[in-house]
Formats: sequence, structure tokens, C-alpha cells
Amino acid sequence: MVIKAEIRGAVPLFAEFRFAGPVDWRIGEGENWAVAGPNGAGKTMLADLLLRRIPLREGTVEVGTQRTSYEAVRMIGFRDIYSIVDCREGYYQQRWNADGRAATPLAGSLFPGGPDETALRLFERFSLRGALDKHIVSLSSGELRKLLVIRALCSLPEILVIDNPFVGLDEYSRTELSNMLGDLARSGKVQFILLVSDPDSIPGWVDMVLPVRAMEVLPPVAAAGFRDDGRLKGKLFPTAGDVGNMPGPVVADGDDYRTVALLEGVTVRYGDKTVLEGIDWEVLRGQKWALLGSNGSGKSTLLSLLYGDNPQAYANRITLFDRRRGTGESIWDIKRRIGYLNSDIHSFYLKDISALEVVLSGFYDTVGLYSAGTDRQVEAAGHWLEAFGAGHLAGRKFVRLSFGQQRLVMLARTFVKQPPVLILDEPMHGLDAGMRDRAKKIIEAYCGRPDVTLIYVTHYRGEIPGCVDKVKRLGR
Repeated sequence: MVIKAEIRGAVPLFAEFRFAGPVDWRIGEGENWAVAGPNGAGKTMLADLLLRRIPLREGTVEVGTQRTSYEAVRMIGFRDIYSIVDCREGYYQQRWNADGRAATPLAGSLFPGGPDETALRLFERFSLRGALDKHIVSLSSGELRKLLVIRALCSLPEILVIDNPFVGLDEYSRTELSNMLGDLARSGKVQFILLVSDPDSIPGWVDMVLPVRAMEVLPPVAAAGFRDDGRLKGKLFPTAGDVGNMPGPVVADGDDYRTVALLEGVTVRYGDKTVLEGIDWEVLRGQKWALLGSNGSGKSTLLSLLYGDNPQAYANRITLFDRRRGTGESIWDIKRRIGYLNSDIHSFYLKDISALEVVLSGFYDTVGLYSAGTDRQVEAAGHWLEAFGAGHLAGRKFVRLSFGQQRLVMLARTFVKQPPVLILDEPMHGLDAGMRDRAKKIIEAYCGRPDVTLIYVTHYRGEIPGCVDKVKRLGR
């Protein structure tokens, strides 16, 4: 077998990056791999070793190519969205403000000199051609992920590492991406290494699987054998047990509303681009809804109107909690009733604070913590971290956690004030199979009460909580 890349006896220089033992991994010419393991297992760290981002105390990393390793091996993941959207310079509600959107570059500007023929074909295949003249900040999380993949493929790497490649994509886009990567893999132009938290997301064209658990690299197995090995998958991704009783919502005095949201002929436009048109929707107290639609159909825009983030609410007929928008209501009075999680909040949460402090910020609906929590609030924050299996992360810096671990913290932040209304926009992003099972059980236990209202967005029907009995679907 001709070796394309090899990690041999690697021991990182710094203890925080070390695995249970020296790392050995041999990748043959033409082989396509999946690195499979739960959140925090070390998948991304293993990829960083291959990309020589981690200095070594012992061992070597070699890539058989005439090009520099930076050119030959590339990686894309959720964190790369930071560099595209420039989250450190922008602000959370930027995409909903016309002036804020205009201050960001167009998607086409990511391709110096304009997209070449290869890029244009990829845009067409992803039904993303219309995104070229859109401001980057206005793109949905699914559209941004497609953009990352296109940009990486146009750099013609020999090995491309993709972290959870199918997260955030609708069913059509997942199929198209898998087919496209499979075609490239079979052509021999690119070898792929997929970092996956869901064993069922490993495509059929993958040859080998490297299991990883608790910073321990297990022996590699053929992909076909891995798919049939229920014992190994159960070891990597144990299902959650009973989550017990969840505390109920905190209802303040005066919360006697009947209608959570009433939208009548709602239309949202930015310049000559229409994002939503003529939307009618009524959400009554205690109802459980699934909000469905393809990437770019306007789901997040619609939710931004309900949460008070989008100023175009004032130009439409929208009623929230029995009160028409624009009649003197407080934004914070709207937000205090809602626990909201979406990719924008997660993307812009780059504060150098602990996971516990991130959860505490949920009491104040802020990105960052600007008030010290009370003893009772600290206790509640710890409780919700434990509920989501993240209690051990309380003292760790949020920005140093893996994406899946961050998502667990963000879920705890969403629930911490025990809101009567939950709006969860693809809340399972990046969670491993076991943690998805746990999170779904918590959502079902909390939202099973008749006084809790739920709006749930997902591209995976199997994620929809069992209590959901109503569907709102958006078309392009």
C-alpha cells in the first residue's frame, strides 16, 4: 500500500492536547476516512495533528506530496464561519439590519477575480447561484456551510478534512454534497477525511473508520464492518438513560396571554430581494410546532421577527403575547418569555468566559455576562449543565470547547431561565448520537406540559420531539 499521510508515535508538546497514548494513523493513497466519536473525544485535535497545527514532543507527521502540507491538506469546519462572517467585528443582530448587512462583503468576493467555471458549477449543483450577489451576513447557516465547501474544493487540496459535513443542510443538499464528494473521491482527485459525531452520517463511499473516544484512538476498521458493528457504535455513542423530571416554566405575574404570535401577511425585503412574502401564522399558547423548509427559505428570518431582533417587525402586522408590535412594548419583555437558540447566537458567542458564565447569561438574554449571577442563578446554571451532560465543563473557557460541547452549553443557556416559550432553531447541530438522544428527551420532558409553547426547526424528521403536532412549512 502506498502511504499518502502518516502520523507516527505522535505525542503533543503540551499536555492539554495529548491523547491517552502516542497517536499512530496511516492513510493509504486513495483511501477515504471517517473519524467517528462523541463530542469532546478528540476528533478535531486528531485532524489538527495531521495538519501540523499542534507542536510535537515526540513522533512525526508526514504527507506524501510535492506541495507544502498547508496546500495539500486543508480543513473546514463550523469555526471557519467566523472568518467568513467576521463575527469578532460584527454583532449578533447585524444580518437583520439593512445598514449592517450592507457593511459586509458579498459572497462572490470570497473568490478573487470572481468564481471560476468549477466554482460556478458547484454553486449550480447546490442551488446557490443566487447567493453570489448576497451579503455574506445575510446567508443562512446552511448556505454558509455550502459556501465553505465550495471555496475549499476550489483550492484543489489533495486531502480535505471536513468537520460534520452534513450538519445544517437540508435533505436535498445533504444528498447532493455526499454525491459530489463521492464523485471526487472516486475520481482520485481528492481524498476525504470526515469528522463525524453520528455514525449514520458516514457515506457509502468512505473506505475506513477511525474510532475515537475520550482522547483514545481505537484501532481502525473497514467502513462496511463499522456500519454493522452495533457493539462498537454503542461503546462510542451510548444512548441516554431516563433524564427524570424537568422543572417547569417560570410564569411571571401578568403572563395571561392567549396568543404567542400572530403574523398577518408578513413580508420582509432587503433592497430588491424578498426573503419572506405574505406569511400568515398563528401560534397559540401551549402549541407545539415544527417549522420546516429548505436552506435559504427564510426560517431564521421569520424567527428573528418573533424574538424581537428584526426591525422589519415594525413594518408588518405582527402581534406577540397579545400585543401588536410598535405599540410601546419592551423588547426585553418579549425576550424574557422566550428561550431561543440558533446558529447566529452560537456563532457570535466568542466571549472569553467560562461555560457556567455562558449559561448564566441566559437569565439576561445577553451575548456575554455583564451582571454577576445570584447564588440561586448559579445553582440553576449548574443544574442545567448537569442535565445536558456538561457539568464537567462548567469551569472551562467556552471558546476552548469543541463545537459539540459548546452546543450543549448553549442548550443549557436556553433552558436556564425556564421560559414558557422555546424557539429552537436546529438545536442538535454538532451533537453526537448519544447527546442528541439526551437532548431530545429533555426537550420532550420540558415541553410535554400544556403551558409550554414550542417552535422547533430541523432538517431531520427523526429529531422532531414527540410532543410536536403542528407543522408550518416555508417554500423558497
